[in-house]
Order: sequence, then C-alpha cells, then structure tokens
Amino acid sequence: MDRRSFLGTGLGATAALAADGVAAQAPARTARGGAGKPYLMKLGCQSGPSTDERFAYFARYGVTNICARAKSSGGRLYSTVEELAALKTMAEKHKLSLDILEPELLPSSHIDREHPAIMLADSPERDRDIEAFQMLIRNAAAAGIPCIKYNMSLLGVLRTGTLPGRGDSRYLAWDENVPPEKPLTRAGPVDADRFWERITYFLDRIVPVAQENKVRIACHPQDPGTPPQGYQGITNVLGTIEGMKRFIEIRPSAYHGFNFCQGTVSENLPDPQTQIFDVIRYFGSRKKIFNVHFRNIKGRRGKFQEVFPGRRRRGTWCARFRPIARWATTGC
Repeated sequence: MDRRSFLGTGLGATAALAADGVAAQAPARTARGGAGKPYLMKLGCQSGPSTDERFAYFARYGVTNICARAKSSGGRLYSTVEELAALKTMAEKHKLSLDILEPELLPSSHIDREHPAIMLADSPERDRDIEAFQMLIRNAAAAGIPCIKYNMSLLGVLRTGTLPGRGDSRYLAWDENVPPEKPLTRAGPVDADRFWERITYFLDRIVPVAQENKVRIACHPQDPGTPPQGYQGITNVLGTIEGMKRFIEIRPSAYHGFNFCQGTVSENLPDPQTQIFDVIRYFGSRKKIFNVHFRNIKGRRGKFQEVFPGRRRRGTWCARFRPIARWATTGC
C-alpha cells in the first residue's frame, strides 16, 4: 500500500476492532468504494498536550482514537480515577475514544529525566514508583481505559545527527560508529544481566496487576539497537529481536506485550525490507502486538535515517498488520 492509499483509507475512517474488545467497538468500515474486507485496525494519534484545543484538532482532521496523558496533582506519580474520567469525558466531548494511556513514569527519555528509580534500581524509591504504576493500572481499569504504553529505557531515543530529506526537511539519523559525547550516564555501566534484572523486577510486580485488572501494558522496544558491547556503558537488551522474544516470556500473560514500533524494529534488523514481516508474524501470532507505530527508515541496523512513509520500499504495511493489530498511530 503506497503512502497516498494508506492515508486516504486510514485517516478518514476508524476501523473495527478485533472481537476481544481492546476498546469500545466501532462499526466496521471497508476500503474505499465498499469493496474488500472490513478494517480490523483503528488509526489514531498520540501527540500532546491533552487539552480541549488538541482534542478539537484531532476531531477536525478525522482522528477518532487517541493515546493521551492525564493530569495528576499533589505530586502524585499516578492519575486518580477522577482525573482519568475527566480526560475520557473531554475526549468524548470531541467524539474521540481514549484507547491508550501514556503514564508519567517510564517515558521514552534519557535517564536524566525525573523519577528514574525503576530503571536505576534505586530502592526504596523503585518500589514506591512501581506501586504508583500499579495504582495507575487499577485506576485505568476503573475509568474504562484498556491499555497503557510505557518504555524501559536508560538512554532514551538515540540519534547522532540529521541529513537532508524530501521537501527541504531534515531526517534524523543514527550511526553507531559515531562515538557518544559522554562515555557514561548517571547509571554507570549496566550490562545485560543487570538490565534484565531490573526489567524482571518490574514485570514480576506489574504483570499480575495488569492481568487482574484486564489492562494491557504495551512496552516500546529500545530505539535504536546499539552495539553488542554496549553504548555509553549500557547494553540495550530490548534493542534486539531476541531480546524482545525473551521479554514476553519473562512473565507470560495476555496483558503483557508490545507497543510495536515498526520503525524501531526495522532499525534493529540487518535487512529490514525482507526481515520485518517475519518479526510481525512472530509477535502477532502470539497476540503480543497491542498497538503499532508506523514509521519508516532508510538503512539497516547500525546506520539508518528516518524517512517519510512512501513507495521506496515494496510491501503492504497495513495489510501485513491487519489480522493481528488493533490500534495504530503514524507517530512515535
């Protein structure tokens, strides 16, 4: 499916959900002209801030499904049921469905962010922050929000520069051979064993709460994959396909899976043009793709640039995901 067809069929319509009901069901829509099978995915957006003005903007351009962040007051690291309900009510006023929640904890940012204790393994703050995440899951369930996206990142999203792109744009680029500005972060050296211990500690305490409350927790893979010997002293264990496979087996549950960023996964493959489809099948057949980020790259693992969705590569993104994904956004 080329860019024009993807946007033309997706942005103007909301697709029907799979029967297991990730969120409130919508009427089935078919491709332009009424031919073909009904869509099984919803095309949404997750840009902020979560305000009346932003939600009106979504509605103006035909977006009907969103990922958003609720406000929290009093220094809490989680939103109350009342705060989540207010966010949902504001969305519904604009005829938007709040399908995914973005938490204050565990964003896709560098370890120098606020509240890093979970990923730094700093106790007792780590347990306090995990309890806050558990409370957010319970409150999301009470407010009727079916999914929470999150990251398990120390280095955030790494890029080494920009390159000239189409229409005078600049493409973000990554080259693992460009040395980092700083050799270490505040986390110090974190090898694979230490990283897996921190991930396992979190999942052991979070997945049972997600399962009990029937709220999906969708983890974004690490962006990008870094050299096997580490980068800035850190081994990004969720920056490989094997690491992603291990991740879903640590605490198996129907509510533990991925915010499957197609761009990030492609960044972690030696030949993404041919290999991405097998990765989609692997996680999709196991029902571990809870939502999708549609991004495109030019290049491969170790050296790439982000580019616009287009016809440079042969393949049908939307059709490949149609049997297995429920929610998609064109951003990351």
